[in-house]
Amino acid sequence: MSTETKTTNINFMGQRHIAMVFSIFLIIASFAGLWMKGLNFGIDFTGGTLIELSYPTPVDLTKLRSDLTKADYGEAVVQHFGSAEDVLIRIAPREGLNSAQLSNQVMEALGQTTDEDITLRRVEFVGPQVGDELTQDGALAVLYALFGILIYVALRFEWRFSVGSVAALIHDVVITVGVFAWTQMQFDLTVLAAILAVIGYSLNDTIVVFDRVRENFRTMRDGSPIEITNVAVNQMLSRTIMTSFTTLVVLLALFFLGGEIIHGFAAALIAGIIVGTFSSTYVASAIALFLGISKEDLMKAPSEGVDREAQEAELQRAFLESEAKREAKLAKKGKKLDEEEL
Repeated sequence: MSTETKTTNINFMGQRHIAMVFSIFLIIASFAGLWMKGLNFGIDFTGGTLIELSYPTPVDLTKLRSDLTKADYGEAVVQHFGSAEDVLIRIAPREGLNSAQLSNQVMEALGQTTDEDITLRRVEFVGPQVGDELTQDGALAVLYALFGILIYVALRFEWRFSVGSVAALIHDVVITVGVFAWTQMQFDLTVLAAILAVIGYSLNDTIVVFDRVRENFRTMRDGSPIEITNVAVNQMLSRTIMTSFTTLVVLLALFFLGGEIIHGFAAALIAGIIVGTFSSTYVASAIALFLGISKEDLMKAPSEGVDREAQEAELQRAFLESEAKREAKLAKKGKKLDEEEL
């Protein structure tokens, strides 16, 4: 009975030029969407009118959102406030309408959908939770984070890898934001949090692949940088698929069953993980190869007086020992399984 783990042999790097053209197309399309349609900012960014209502019986928020959507208030944010009978509605500003007029229209629209007496508790205008100062500080924080990642990966691996990883992160963020521009899904604080989470997820996936690339450069005696990188991506393929698949299962459940409040959050993460998996496989490694990464860049500097050939022979010996231990472990496991079957 065979117990060896089979590694795929897909020529990912052979298709890297096609993948890069596809990525450039998606980035251009994302910028086009931002320029032509812009983002549909939620009340967190725009401010708006806050309306507090009280019902005599518990309120079904799903039905209430549906009623507001039919009344042309689909962007409204609805949530319980204190109890199941009290509801808080937040609506973005409407041109030519003040808060009092807007609340009257909402009360009239909701009154036509129910026979219950709705009590208007308060109406007030609320400013945006994300002001100009917070927006500027947040943008600077993201830039500082990207710069820190650039330095970390350069020290941990090699500067060509750091450029590839940061380029992959920018690639993921731009395309995810572009999805929201073209679909006009509401962009609020939860979506912003999801995009920041995408940065962390994508970076982790990229670092795992780069770590395998570095080890292969040090242990594989033969092979060009493209071939060695291709082997590394194939070795990490099963891990990448399982991680992305299990995460997507949870996010799809949140998207379809989690309710309207986290709909945008789940959508942003779904788009980000799909794009991030693509960029970890193609974009980051392809950019490192384009910048000329080679075996010499990842080899430790030879000690003074040490023969280069002797050092390579030592690396080869370490690699063969590691492979022998792995095969012995698999053989032992297979023997145990055979004994159990008998």
